[in-house]
Amino acid sequence: MAFNWNDLLNAIALLLILEGLMPFLSPSRLKQAYRELLELPDKTLRTIGLVGVIAGILLLFLTD
Repeated sequence: MAFNWNDLLNAIALLLILEGLMPFLSPSRLKQAYRELLELPDKTLRTIGLVGVIAGILLLFLTD
């Protein structure tokens, strides 16, 4: 399997689009979400992050 720079750039572009949607559509809700995140314990945030990483890895394997 050869490395494809175009695929990497497409993935980064999609990430930027998805990351930009919330501040564009509802900046006040994003601020509220950040305030709520600050209240969560570190362990909960780590668990959320781990679940996201695992979901991403599974998606990569399923689409390959």
